[in-house]
This record gives sequence, C-alpha cells and structure tokens, in this order.
Amino acid sequence: QVQLVESGGGLAQPGGSLRLSCAASGFTFSSFAMSWTRQAPGKAVEWVSGIYSDGSDTRYEDSVKGRFTISRDNAKNTLYLEMNDLKPEDTAMYYCAKYSDTVVADEFYALSRLFMYDSWGQGTQVTVSS
Repeated sequence: QVQLVESGGGLAQPGGSLRLSCAASGFTFSSFAMSWTRQAPGKAVEWVSGIYSDGSDTRYEDSVKGRFTISRDNAKNTLYLEMNDLKPEDTAMYYCAKYSDTVVADEFYALSRLFMYDSWGQGTQVTVSS
C-alpha cells in the first residue's frame, strides 16, 4: 500500500531554514506528480508547492515563491521541500501528497487542486518563532 513518511520539521527562528523530506513507498514514485501541503491550527489545508513526476516543472503558492524550493529524487523515492527565510505564518503541519493519476491536467495550476490527491503522509510540524 502507499506510504508517505515526512520528516525534517522542527522549530526555526524567523529568517531561518528547514528541509523537509518525504519518503515514498508502495507505488511507482517516478510516475506521479507530488505536492507539499500544510495546515495551520484552525485553518483549512493549503497547497504549498507541487512537482511533476520527472521533476521537470514545479509550481508554488504565491506566499512561498522565492523562499521554498520543491525537488525530488526518483532514484531514492524521496520528495523534498527546502524552506528558507521562514516566517511565523509558515507555522503549520506539513504533509506530502501523491497525485491520483499519472496524467496531470494540462492547466498551469493543475497541481494545486487538492481533490486530485489520493494519499497523504502523517505530517511533520514546522514552528517558526523567536
């Protein structure tokens, strides 16, 4: 069965950095687009960033553009999120998610459609505070 295991969260100061990882198993990782999402206390799940199956293209939510970088290593079945210049508003539980189809709709923000994801990890907590 599909398994996604996030790691790398923790406490960071404003302006600091963290690198999240998501180890995937139980499916052909290299065939599926993946995304990072987050949920702050009392708020809805928010899409953060997505990457196509071969890593050729990426998408970002506006508030993280220029600060976060998504990447993947298909040989290691691992998804990453490099987070720099962290802000208190980045505080949330971060989840990786697997796209439900090997084919992504041909529209620029197709990866941001949360209903298109069928598997999620257990999450890793990121807290940004001085």
